[in-house]
Amino acid sequence: MLNIEPTQIPLKDLLSEKSSEKVQEVLSPVHFGKGELLITDSRLDRNAYIIQKGIVRAFVNAPDKEITFWFAKEGDIINSAYGYYYQQKGYENYHVLEDSILFRIDVPRIQQLYAEDLEISNWARIVTEREAIRAEERHLDYILLSPEERYLKLLETEPELFRRVQLKEIASYIGISSVSLSRIRARITKRS
Repeated sequence: MLNIEPTQIPLKDLLSEKSSEKVQEVLSPVHFGKGELLITDSRLDRNAYIIQKGIVRAFVNAPDKEITFWFAKEGDIINSAYGYYYQQKGYENYHVLEDSILFRIDVPRIQQLYAEDLEISNWARIVTEREAIRAEERHLDYILLSPEERYLKLLETEPELFRRVQLKEIASYIGISSVSLSRIRARITKRS
């Protein structure tokens, strides 16, 4: 059995020791180097992963650029939504930004556990609901906040991203160009 820290399984406090051990049995550690593509939109990928150490950028390919829509880090679960749920190639790409250790989730085995163990099924539902809320919050930020407000919110809520991620990727994430981000940063510095 893997020796996983309590924080390594998202919302582990929702699982009894017995159910936690069952979940650990469907996980296997995998290593990815900085710069590797973990999941791509060009192939079917049914795997899911929990990030133990590292950070991964999720992006989609637009006609003339990549658009970053999420940074996943320690404790986050990542997968190709279409691959996981529909067994089809997805739209997203996951780019490893640091040397990383992830736990690959054996999808058929975890799905079997959902059917056999109500506690694990409820845990997975709550993890999924939490991620849906986070995605909706990111979506609402794009609708309700200006680019400068999105930058300031990111700086306040996830300051570690600025140490771990290139500014051009942060610019893409908040929906602006690198030049616009530089202007925003200069304005904020001037005010300080």
